[in-house]
Amino acid sequence: MLATRQVQRQVLTRSRVMANMPLRRTMATVTDLPLDRKVKQNNLEEGNFINYKKMSENLAIVRSRLNRPLTYAEKIVYSHLDDPHGQEIERGKSYLRLRPDRVACQDATAQMAILQFMSAGMPSVANPATVHCDHLIEAQIGGVKDLERAVSINKEVYDFLSSACAKYNIGFWKPGSGIIHQILLENYAFPGGLLIGTDSHTPNAGGLGMCAIGVGGADAVDVMANLPWELKAPKVIGVKLTGEMSGWTSPKDIILKVAGILTVKGGTGAIVEYHGPGVNGISATGMGTICNMGAEIGATTSVFPFNDRMYDYLVATKRKDIGDFSRVYAKELREDEGAEYDQLIEINLSELEPHINGPFTPDLATPISKFSEAVKANNWPEELKVGLIGSCTNSSYEDMSRAASIARDALNHGIKSKAAFTVTPGSEQIRATIARDGQMQTLEEFGGMVLANACGPCIGQWDRRDMKKGEANSIISSYNRNFVGRNDGNPATHSFVTSPDLVVALSIAGSLHFNPLTDKLKDKDGNEFMLQPPSGDGLPSRGYDPGQDTYQAPPADRTTVQVQVSPTSDRLQTLSPFKAWDGKDAMDMPILIKTQGKTTTDHISMAGPWLKYRGHLDNISNNMLIGAVNDTNGEVNKVRNFTNGEWDAVPATARDYKSKGIKWVVIGDWNYGEGSSREHAALEPRHLGGIAIITRSFARIHETNLKKQGMLPLTFADPADYDKITGDDKVDILCTELAVGKPITMVVHPADGSEPFNVKLNQTFNEPQIEWFKNGSALNTMAKAHAKSS
Repeated sequence: MLATRQVQRQVLTRSRVMANMPLRRTMATVTDLPLDRKVKQNNLEEGNFINYKKMSENLAIVRSRLNRPLTYAEKIVYSHLDDPHGQEIERGKSYLRLRPDRVACQDATAQMAILQFMSAGMPSVANPATVHCDHLIEAQIGGVKDLERAVSINKEVYDFLSSACAKYNIGFWKPGSGIIHQILLENYAFPGGLLIGTDSHTPNAGGLGMCAIGVGGADAVDVMANLPWELKAPKVIGVKLTGEMSGWTSPKDIILKVAGILTVKGGTGAIVEYHGPGVNGISATGMGTICNMGAEIGATTSVFPFNDRMYDYLVATKRKDIGDFSRVYAKELREDEGAEYDQLIEINLSELEPHINGPFTPDLATPISKFSEAVKANNWPEELKVGLIGSCTNSSYEDMSRAASIARDALNHGIKSKAAFTVTPGSEQIRATIARDGQMQTLEEFGGMVLANACGPCIGQWDRRDMKKGEANSIISSYNRNFVGRNDGNPATHSFVTSPDLVVALSIAGSLHFNPLTDKLKDKDGNEFMLQPPSGDGLPSRGYDPGQDTYQAPPADRTTVQVQVSPTSDRLQTLSPFKAWDGKDAMDMPILIKTQGKTTTDHISMAGPWLKYRGHLDNISNNMLIGAVNDTNGEVNKVRNFTNGEWDAVPATARDYKSKGIKWVVIGDWNYGEGSSREHAALEPRHLGGIAIITRSFARIHETNLKKQGMLPLTFADPADYDKITGDDKVDILCTELAVGKPITMVVHPADGSEPFNVKLNQTFNEPQIEWFKNGSALNTMAKAHAKSS
C-alpha cells in the first residue's frame, strides 16, 4: 500500500512539474520520507549525501520529454543532467552536460590533474574527490619490501599529493591502501551514482550499479571546479544473461566472451548494460570484474541493475543504510520494461565455457576447449613461465577463495605451481581478510609471492628478471589488458588473460595445453587425478578485516597547508599555459610520424619506468610515440627529420621542429589512442608542437583528451585516404574551417612532387570545444572564465 501511495504521489508531482504548477509543500508524510532521507555517500566524509530525490525529479522531467521506456544506463546518465528541461537528448549524437557525484584519481594521473587544478586558481574542489596511491609501486621481491622501496623512491610525489589533497579538500589514500577501483567499490560506489575517474578501469564500480566512467585529468578538473562535465550521449548495448554459471566458469568469462564478440572498439560510444535473470547469480564483486574489463572493448562504461547481491555487499562493507536507501529507489535502479537497446547480445551462462584471451590483444577470445589447438596452430610458446592473479579486475574475496581452493587441492596431492606465481591483493582490506582467513597462507605455500596492494605487473610495474628482452615466452594473468610489452616491457612476452581459476590451474601444469575440465595431473607419487572445480565464499562469513588505516582525511583548517613542489624537481613541474590559436590556417606542416596498425596510449606514452615523470610534462614528453611503428620504415622510434634528412627518435625530431617554429601532425590508423585514459598521450604532442592528430578513428577518451589540450583530433571522411598519404608528405590544415558539424579540408603535398590533393576530415567539436581550441586548451578557457567572474 505504501509503495502504491508513493507511486501515486510521484505521478502527481510529475504532472504538476509538467504543467509548470508550483508544488505546495506541507507537513512531511510517510510517503515523502523515503527519498527525503539524508543518507551519506560513504562512511568517511561528512556532508556528502546520496540525492535520489533530485535524480528522481530529473528523470520525471526527461520521461515527460522522451515519452518512452528507459534503459538503466540512460536513467543514471539523464538523472545527472545539468539542464534536464533544455538538454538535447539523442543517443550517439547529443553532447550531454552532466553533474557527477564524485571524482577519483590514481596517483599517476592525479599529479597532472592537480597541477592543472592549481593553475585554475580555486581554493577547494567543488565536488567530493579522492586520490589513490596505487600506480607507482614496482613489483620486485614482495609486498612489504616493495612498498618500502616505493615510499622512499616516490617520496616527493607522495608528499606533493598528500599536501595538495589536504590543501584542496581531497581524501587521500596512502601507498599500500590498494588499487583505486577496489577502494571505490569498498567505500564510495553506490547504486545509481555517477562517478568519473582518471583511469580507464573506473567502470569497475558498475558492480554496485554505479555509472563510473574513465576520463582524462582535464575532465576531472572540470568537475573539481564545479563545471558541468561533457559526454556524448552514449548508445546502449544490452547484454542479456540467462542460465547460471557452474564448475570452472566464472564472471570473468562473461566479459572475455563479450570482448570476443564486440572487439576492442565494438563498445566505443556505448554503455554496456547487463540484464536478465542470469544477473542474479553473480556476486557484486563478480559484476565489478565484468564492468572493469569493459574498458577493453572501448565502452564508455558498463552497469548492472541493483539487486540483492549488491545489497549483501553493501551490508558486508558496513553500508547497510545505502543498501536500504537503494531498495527504496529500486524501481529506477534497473531498466524499464520494454526498454530498447542499440544492440543486444544474449549469453546463456549455463552453456558458457571458460575463456582465455590473447596474446597481445584482449579481444582474441578462445574457449578453453579450443585453446590448446590454438596454441599449436599459432606457435605460441607452450611452457607457462608465470601465472599472476589479483589486480583491480580480479582480487575480491571470492576470487582469492576460489583460487586458494584450487591451490589447496594441488597441495593435498603433494604438488605446487610449476610456473612462477604471484598474488596481488586489490586492497588492504582484502589482504588483511585473506591473511586472517587462511587463503594467503595457502597461496604462499602453493609457491605464490604476495605483492603489494597496488597495480604492479598489470600496468608494467614489474621488475621481471627471469627473461631477457626479446626472448619469447608465455605468461597468464587475471588482469584486464595484455598489449605488447605492457606487463614486463618485453615485446616477445605472450600475455594471456583469463580468470584467476584458470591461472592457478595452468600454473600447476606449467603448460598452455592443460585444460582442467578434461585433463589429468600427476600427484607426488605419479598417480593421476583431476582438479576439483573451484569453490569459495562470495563474502567473508566473519566480515571484512579493514587492516591498517591508510586513509588521510583533509584537515578541518586548510589555510596553513602549503603544497610541496620543488622548483628543481625532475618529477614535478608546475604548468605553463599553452598558446592560443593564432587564428590562421596551419600550412606546409610535416608529418612527424604516420603510425602503422595498433597505436594505443601505451605506444603514445608508455607507462612502466616512465610513470615516475607523470608530474613533469617536459621530462615525460621524451617517451612520446616511442612505441609506435613508423609506416615509412616499419621501425619504432625512428623518423626522418625533413629539415636535415636525418633519422632520429620521435621526441627528438618533434623538439627540433618546435625549436624551429615548425608545427606538425601525426597520421594514425583505426581506434587510435585505445587503452588507458592517459592524458599524457595528449599533453605530450601538444607540448612538443603538434597541432593535429589525423586518424581513421579514435578511442573515446583519447579524442576528448586531445580536444581538452587544444589539439585537433580529426578523422578521414574516407578511411581509404590513410593509404594515399606517406610519412614524408607535407600537409595544410584549414583550421579556419572549424565549425560544428562541418568537415575540415586537408591539402596534401606529396613528397614525390606530384600534384597536391585535398582530403576531407571529419571532426566532432561542439561550440564550447571549439573555444578550447581557440583559447589553446580547456584549462585556458576555464581560467579565462574564472578571471572574468572574479
